[in-house]
Amino acid sequence: MIGQAISDASRTRMLCELMEGRSFTNKELASAAGITAQTATAHLRLLQQAGLVLAEKRGRCVFHRLASAEVARVLEQLASIAPSDHLLRAQRRKAGNIAQLRSCYDHLAGPLAVAMTTRFLERGQLVEENGGFRACPDESWQKLGVSLPEKPSGRDARQPFARPCMDWSERRLHVSGALGRQILTHAFDRGWVARNSHKRGLQLTGLGSRGLDGILGLRSETLSEA
Repeated sequence: MIGQAISDASRTRMLCELMEGRSFTNKELASAAGITAQTATAHLRLLQQAGLVLAEKRGRCVFHRLASAEVARVLEQLASIAPSDHLLRAQRRKAGNIAQLRSCYDHLAGPLAVAMTTRFLERGQLVEENGGFRACPDESWQKLGVSLPEKPSGRDARQPFARPCMDWSERRLHVSGALGRQILTHAFDRGWVARNSHKRGLQLTGLGSRGLDGILGLRSETLSEA
């Protein structure tokens, strides 16, 4: 069912629009995909049946969003292993070909996100364990807006706090999960990143460049601001 859902170019364009992590109306998604609202309705129905998209009524409007961060992670990984399909081409279009920095639903992606994750591993802030990531205490986390969980319970106990996500442009891992979400939220709040003309593409600001240099030793000339 998922294979059928992402086999159509119009549907993958709508999915990539939703990879921002925001909700959109049928009309907005139709415009993004270059199709009529009626056709978009049929496509969205199939995406809902595949469990990729949720529809929520707010007032007079129905908004559509990705079903979960897990769906976004799977779509990102599918694009990375199928470099010639509709999904990858739609990803490139939304991110501005290959953006230095972009959003992947609720976390950072692209070459800069991969460089940050590599630095976390080098510094021992992240440890690869059983195919995943384990976050270790480090004073730098607080500077990046990250609060490590003391003892996860309930749903949090079942969801990895830090998880690897295969970057479709780099074919290397960046970090997602709650840790990745906190970093992206902090980056927006501190003015380290800003959205550019491509909605998934992000621009690293001067503040962000200096912040990452001071915290992680990632220098601006290495980051090459997008």
